[in-house]
Amino acid sequence: MSLWGVRLVGLQLSLSCCWAFSCHNTPSSPDFSLPGDYLLAGMFPLHSALPEARGRPTVTFCDRSNSFNGHGYHLFQAMRFSIEEINNSTTLLPNVTLGYELYDVCSDSANMYATLSILSTLGRHYVEIQGDPAHFSPAMVAVIGPDITKHALTTAALLSPFLVPLVSYGASSMVLNARRLYPSFLRTISSDKHQVDILVLLLQRFGWVWISIVGGEGDYGEVGIQELEYQVTRQGICIAFRDIVPFSARPGDERMQSMIRCLVQARTTVVVVYSGKQLARVFFESVVLAKLTAKVWIATEDWAISSHINSVPGIQGIGTVLGVAIPHRHVPGLKEFEEAYVQADKGVLRPCPQGSWCNSNQLCTECWAFTAQAMPTLAEFSMSSAYNAYQAVYAVAHGLHQLLGCSSGACSRGRVYPWQLLEQIRKVKFRLHKDAVTFNDDGNTLSNYDIITWDWSGPNWTFRVIGSSSPFSVLLDINTTKIRWHGNDNQVPTSVCSRDCPEGHQRVITGFHHCCFECVPCEAGTFLNKSDPYRCRPCGKEEWAPERSQTCFPRTVVFLTWHEPVSLVLLAANTLLLLVVAGTAGLFAWHLDTPVVRSAGGRLCFFMLGSLAGGTWGLYGFFGEPTLPTCLLRQGLFSLGFAIFLSCLTVRSFQLVFIFKFSARLPTFFRAWVQNRGAGLFVMISSTIQLLICLIWLAVWTPLPTREYKHFPQLVVLGCTEANSLGFMLAVTYNGLLSISTFACSYLGKDLPENYNEAKCVTFSLLLNFVSWIAFFTMAIVYQGKYLPAVNALAMLSSLSGGFSGYFLPKCYVILYRPDLNSTEHFQASIQDYTRRCGST
Repeated sequence: MSLWGVRLVGLQLSLSCCWAFSCHNTPSSPDFSLPGDYLLAGMFPLHSALPEARGRPTVTFCDRSNSFNGHGYHLFQAMRFSIEEINNSTTLLPNVTLGYELYDVCSDSANMYATLSILSTLGRHYVEIQGDPAHFSPAMVAVIGPDITKHALTTAALLSPFLVPLVSYGASSMVLNARRLYPSFLRTISSDKHQVDILVLLLQRFGWVWISIVGGEGDYGEVGIQELEYQVTRQGICIAFRDIVPFSARPGDERMQSMIRCLVQARTTVVVVYSGKQLARVFFESVVLAKLTAKVWIATEDWAISSHINSVPGIQGIGTVLGVAIPHRHVPGLKEFEEAYVQADKGVLRPCPQGSWCNSNQLCTECWAFTAQAMPTLAEFSMSSAYNAYQAVYAVAHGLHQLLGCSSGACSRGRVYPWQLLEQIRKVKFRLHKDAVTFNDDGNTLSNYDIITWDWSGPNWTFRVIGSSSPFSVLLDINTTKIRWHGNDNQVPTSVCSRDCPEGHQRVITGFHHCCFECVPCEAGTFLNKSDPYRCRPCGKEEWAPERSQTCFPRTVVFLTWHEPVSLVLLAANTLLLLVVAGTAGLFAWHLDTPVVRSAGGRLCFFMLGSLAGGTWGLYGFFGEPTLPTCLLRQGLFSLGFAIFLSCLTVRSFQLVFIFKFSARLPTFFRAWVQNRGAGLFVMISSTIQLLICLIWLAVWTPLPTREYKHFPQLVVLGCTEANSLGFMLAVTYNGLLSISTFACSYLGKDLPENYNEAKCVTFSLLLNFVSWIAFFTMAIVYQGKYLPAVNALAMLSSLSGGFSGYFLPKCYVILYRPDLNSTEHFQASIQDYTRRCGST
């Protein structure tokens, strides 16, 4: 046997078992049935079953020991009214009448019995199995209802194999969106998927990121909070507490007390209660008993404006209630229809015999006992829900209108199979009292929600509409001035685990939730991007940021420019030195044959002055933006030029000492020195060594333009890399060795004739050289700013000017101001005096 056959046999057996306990001869109220060409079934909760009846496997007697449900009564009357209105219409289903069979689905078992009855044909107590499911034709062409998700899931699962259209007016669970499982299900109430989206937007609107969620047991609550938890987590909202109110819960019992204690310990200001009315009432009665106040309670549409909840004694003290509700819609004429119903003479209803097993599902003794003064109040919540039932009936009627070809003015009556009608209902598009009615691919109508708040400012409870949502947008339009927040200051309550961090502070998570954190300031050089509050990001190399910054700033590029005051001073001094060197060369050329020039070295002086001039040209490379040529030449020219000068000065001092003190003792060495031009050879070798050092330095450790970022966070200092290289240190070291050699030779000649004694001046110049470079390297250790090149240039200028001043200035003085000392007689007298002193010693 096929799976289809197995299902149908199971349904037939279930129906037979249910019918075995029913009373066949119990009269039904004529208000529950109406004959017509095509019958619709309606499923409404006219009574509320007692809690202990929820799990019974038998059919519940809805009018025995059960409370009357005024809300369900209005839904019941809305369907009766809509059928009567359609039957009286000349444009919708002309010459066709609709009938109905209405069922009181007060419990799970009553809902099952009603569903199986709908699948059977009239007068039969079983489901007739067809060989071809497409030819299945029950007495009811469509079903309106039921109201809650649990009942709708059962009914939809049983009707879907037969593709009997089921249009619910109140079941909003997202589970019913599954087309594969419930292909014949449609509804005129928005899906909970849209409601969840609105709840998330509501939480975001007020900045509530630390919340609790309480759901009701069953598909509506459990699936709803599952989707809500998924959505809020994606939006960065943390759930501190989550729990389910079970069906077995009672106000104030141990289970509810434990839940309330955990809710208090969660320290959340906002609590979302996603539950049906019955379990929501159990929860809030427990909240009142626990005296839990000063909270913001977020309500779902099932209980947001239900009198079943706002009538809980003491509930006005729990805090602020916000929620989503079905927009208020009015069914024109429904109130007058209900008033006419209670005034009509319905005769006498024979009661069901006490103690019998008869089914009184189709009886409602309370309905017969209503008077105009005692009839249930048609509140806004009931009117809006009644409009959904009213809309569902009209949707079926319009589908049937298209199926029967009634657009021509007359309907072609004939057998209607459920699957045919289902196709047409899915396609309907019509206006009902200015509302457009159509179904999307999931069988849901597109509608909006109202955002409401409870108002206890007067003697009685009421609610205010503070905003609305649209199914076509992701925005809420809320007028916050209409909300009366709990608390004396009427300020929007906060619901956070940790307060927002000050600007420029990152969040360091503590615990399991990212909403609980400590605030740590961002360090200098990092910034806090608003898109990621949990990590301070480093700035780029060309950027900087102070502590606690939210952005990075461009670094300022600095270098020693030509127009800086210190640059102008150094340039002027260097140019003056260059001019003085050139002038000295001219002066020495003019007096080349005088004793002073000859004693200073003769033509060797021009080589010394040229080396000083070459070193002086290197100083110009320290000014302006560093480039590869300036980096290559500025230190190299100075190192080589100063090395040549020191080499000449060393050999000059050595020769004087050797001539006056050792020539007589070492005549052979002296002759060899003179014959082989030892002085020139020494200068050439020494200069070549420094030249090789500089070439290796420039080739291996090539000085390049560099950008320094580490020492000044807000600056980019342009410079050259020569000071960090081994080649530079070798060149400086070699010049230092030459300086020591010069100093040693000059010191040995401190007692030479006065015209040849240069020890004091040379010593002074060399000491100035040492001090300059020691000062430079000390400064380079502690300072790496834009003025370090100026310090380097100053050290070089001091060395060059010191060397020039110590050696050439005394001779220039004699040439210009003491010509009497620049004579052969004076030099001979000085040598004779030195000889006498040496002879006497």
